[in-house]
Amino acid sequence: MRSAAYIAGEGLSTAAFLALALGKPLLLEGAPGVGKTEAGKALAEVLDRDLIRLQCYEGMDSSAALYEWNYPAQMLALRRAGEREVDLYDEAFLIERPLLAALRAPARTLLLIDEIDRSDHEFEAFLLEFLSDFQISIPETGTLRAAEPPVVVLTSNRTRELHEALRRRCVYDWIAWPEPEKEIEIVGLRARDVAERTARAVVAAVGELRGMPLAKPPGVAEAIDWAEAAEMLAASGTRWPLAFRRAIGTALKDEEDLAFVAGQLDGVLERAAK
Repeated sequence: MRSAAYIAGEGLSTAAFLALALGKPLLLEGAPGVGKTEAGKALAEVLDRDLIRLQCYEGMDSSAALYEWNYPAQMLALRRAGEREVDLYDEAFLIERPLLAALRAPARTLLLIDEIDRSDHEFEAFLLEFLSDFQISIPETGTLRAAEPPVVVLTSNRTRELHEALRRRCVYDWIAWPEPEKEIEIVGLRARDVAERTARAVVAAVGELRGMPLAKPPGVAEAIDWAEAAEMLAASGTRWPLAFRRAIGTALKDEEDLAFVAGQLDGVLERAAK
């Protein structure tokens, strides 16, 4: 995972290994911003597979995940054909969605089902059936079954509890906020031209910010962005800690959070600098 610029703990490394060895989906849970999606991306890079990402949302139905027929193209083909017969269910008219794409090329792809907890229970039940059989029934053409189980990674922010049957089908890992020394290493690995002093100050500051009642606490990606932005401002002549203060918009992305932190930020930055 490190070769893909991702520093995985022992728990994640072991869970990923076992999921691959057992042919089971990998379920990653944790707070928003801890690096669950990035873990899926890094795993795809390590395995040299194309990443297919299915972003879940409320009200999502199976057609958004499976396939759709291109009705405008079908109608246009009918008009052009005149009296000639047209196969309206030819593959040329099939719009491939993530689940179908993963089944068609299971040896070349990694299916990342992101934020499964944002979907409805109905879609979760449909997904459970898909993960049980790895097959799709297209009424007009027949059933498509994967020659082998595709590599599947699911992520959840735990905004709601997932069904026990889905959990039992997966290899599980909880990704916690990284320890400070580990996050310093991550920032140093992912950020461009950032001094260790800057990385340490940013990690100390975001650690304190995460302990505040914020709507959107800064994640690991925000820590990386804040370090890069502060370093850029410092290089252009902005002194510390003003560079950190001016770059706060790369760490906090909510108006109320910025207002809440405004009066405390100088103290946070002073303690971080020490």
